Amino acid sequence: MIYIKIFWAFFIPGILGYGGGPASIPLIENEVVDEYGWMTVNEFSEVLAIGNALPGPIATKMAGYIGYTQGGALGATVGVFATVAPSLILMLGLLGLLMKYKESPRVKRLTIVVRPVIAVLLGVMTYDFFRSSYEDVGTIQTIIIGGIAYVLMEKVKIHPAYVISAALIYGALVLA
Repeated sequence: MIYIKIFWAFFIPGILGYGGGPASIPLIENEVVDEYGWMTVNEFSEVLAIGNALPGPIATKMAGYIGYTQGGALGATVGVFATVAPSLILMLGLLGLLMKYKESPRVKRLTIVVRPVIAVLLGVMTYDFFRSSYEDVGTIQTIIIGGIAYVLMEKVKIHPAYVISAALIYGALVLA
């Protein structure tokens, strides 16, 4: 039964997450945190941070990790397959249709309409992460970590993987 839940937890965001990994992350969070209760918002944000630090698509890395924690190696396989299955099915089934209508004004309007929805979903997820951070470590720690991360990535041009790793180490050593 857990494998069916793992499949649906990642298949549904794969179908509804138009735009790839970043668009499906809030949907995955909804399934994993709210629907099934496999993780807290904090745990999910840590998995997201680690997934962002590793190379490759974020959604599949998260599906593999969460699937593994819930159902072992088979759970990881089911999670990764469920994440890529919607894209695979659509890609194989609709490639010819897409190529035929890619310049259609309706298709272009659809893309314009969907982008703000994705932005709102990402904004809600960001708000949840900040609220969770505020509740766990307080306003000052949240502002300091966010400010330092901004300076390191935007001004000093340090790769985000190193900044995320440093923040994880800081959290483990200082905030634990």
